[in-house]
Amino acid sequence: MHERPIDPHAHHHAHCLPFGAQLLGAASAKPRTRFRLWAPSCAKVQVMIESGPAKGLLDMNQTGNGWFETEAECGAGTLYRYKLDGALLVPDPASRFQPQDVHGPSEVIDPRAYHWQHTHWSGRPWEETVLYELHVGALGGYAGVTKRLPEIAALGVTAIELMPLNDFPGQRNWGYDGVLPYAPDSAYGRPDDLKALIDAAHGLCLAVFLDVVYNHFGPDGNYLRQYAKPFFREGTHTPWGLAIDFERSEVSEFFSDNALYWLNEYRIDGLRLDAVHAIDNDAWLRGFADHVRAHVQHGRHVHLVLENERNTANLLDTHFTAQWNDDAHNTLHVLLTGEHEGYYAAYADQPIHKLARILGSGFGYQGDPSPIHHGKPRGQPSGHLPPASFVMFLQNHDQIGNRAMGERLRALCADDALLAATGLLLLSPQIPLLFMDEEYGSKLPFLFFTDYTGELANAVREGRRKEFARFSAFADEKRRALIPDPNDPRTFAKSSPPTARSNDTPEDKESFEWMHFYKSALAVRAKLIAPRLQRAKPLGAAVLKANGGHDANALVARWKLDDGETLSIALNLANETVWLDVQPEGKVIFETPPRVRDRVDAGELPSNAFVAWMTGDVCEYAVGHDARKNADADAAWDQSKCSAWGPE
Repeated sequence: MHERPIDPHAHHHAHCLPFGAQLLGAASAKPRTRFRLWAPSCAKVQVMIESGPAKGLLDMNQTGNGWFETEAECGAGTLYRYKLDGALLVPDPASRFQPQDVHGPSEVIDPRAYHWQHTHWSGRPWEETVLYELHVGALGGYAGVTKRLPEIAALGVTAIELMPLNDFPGQRNWGYDGVLPYAPDSAYGRPDDLKALIDAAHGLCLAVFLDVVYNHFGPDGNYLRQYAKPFFREGTHTPWGLAIDFERSEVSEFFSDNALYWLNEYRIDGLRLDAVHAIDNDAWLRGFADHVRAHVQHGRHVHLVLENERNTANLLDTHFTAQWNDDAHNTLHVLLTGEHEGYYAAYADQPIHKLARILGSGFGYQGDPSPIHHGKPRGQPSGHLPPASFVMFLQNHDQIGNRAMGERLRALCADDALLAATGLLLLSPQIPLLFMDEEYGSKLPFLFFTDYTGELANAVREGRRKEFARFSAFADEKRRALIPDPNDPRTFAKSSPPTARSNDTPEDKESFEWMHFYKSALAVRAKLIAPRLQRAKPLGAAVLKANGGHDANALVARWKLDDGETLSIALNLANETVWLDVQPEGKVIFETPPRVRDRVDAGELPSNAFVAWMTGDVCEYAVGHDARKNADADAAWDQSKCSAWGPE
């Protein structure tokens, strides 16, 4: 199949699925729907039409290789399920919508019913990306997120990243327990509400990324083994159950079509593939990326991003756009908090040297033995990759929510240290990712939440508390009992950011101070750094010395940008002043705390400070924590720039 050029006049978009319920002749007086299911473990399959004039049971014809198919005179809005061998009723594994949750009937959806407004949208180049990860439910569903888009865009963010939307049991879930990958969860709204959110984002020049989970299914509502046992590899187990058999063509096509469904039917701009190390099949990943890129419209900016514990750098050479850089987060977390338990143990030894390596060549582990992997090598050399191949973050859903009490960094380290690290996050050439409400200096926890009942609810609650018994802070059983119950509605409520801030209280005023810091730094990034990132190369990073001559938790790093200019940063996360033997050449473009450049000019970098400067032909431009007027002006500059290639 050849790439199709973007049609700027197309207002309706659909991805024709080779399975599931596919509407035929939707505009005719008598619409028909084709139903197709792969059920190799069944001798007989019927479709149960549960609403409308065609209500009743229809036999499905065997068409070979485990496929069953039939057509019925029914249209959009029809509720249906499949009946297996005359007994069990199950939803469609390719259901486009589940109005009554994962155990209820599926609904036939007309994907062309939504009228897209911003038809000229083609996405944004990757180097411009500033990601903003959010949980749709915690922000009030699709409609609630849509209302927040203008303030997210005004911040200087260029893309929102939605945590998984695939249908999960109950009303509350992170999304990683989904069981129906094609059905956006009904707790957040209907499919057209999601499309309206994406359409509105495009109108504000915001790209939309979606987190997709292809490595496992959740524990409640996955019926696949009842009718398609070959979907899984018998005898091969993962932390979530039987491994998925990606070698089988039907399985491979199920997930590849899922990606194209989100990209083509919902006009999603990029996918973040969750925990691909659990897929354990790099050849499949490469084939998946090739297939997806060959079947999206020519001219679109479509980005594929990995989460991969293995640091497989060669996947980023040609197939995938970037990878979440867990090494960067873990190293900075150790530097900021001093924590060294769990996976932080792999970063506790000389973390500043690991950070220097990360800024200089991508990953912290590039084939080195890892203490939390039983001394086995982890990763591949990554120094040949451009800095934008790595997504850097200080906070995300995992790193906050997988803590027992869901603390954000402001509860774990000093504000001035966090501001300095945030300067690095927002102004290094790696792609920054923020987690919702981070820009307000949020102290709100983000906890692990689910909506299970009965034995599964008990198992999840007690299993989570048992998991933290190996940490010194929760060695005591009474202390573990304080860990919030994931199934308690209050756990979800505590994790949901406020709907609005008034700037009337001291807390709100402080929040706006943080927001202006982020806005200032992102304005600098948009104007001076992002346009020069396409062929940027690291020039090295060096650890700085303290007065006593020992290595301090401070460094200098430099990059050659696309046009030959040099970007340099100096960061000090130590509780002491350090000698800065590299004098800034060029113009300071950002600093925290304010006026720290005066100390830098004198050859020293104070505690918890960050400075960025650029050589060459750059504007007279220096901002910091107290330079809000520049941020507002440059946010407007960036938005006007967007209209040149964005929507009409």
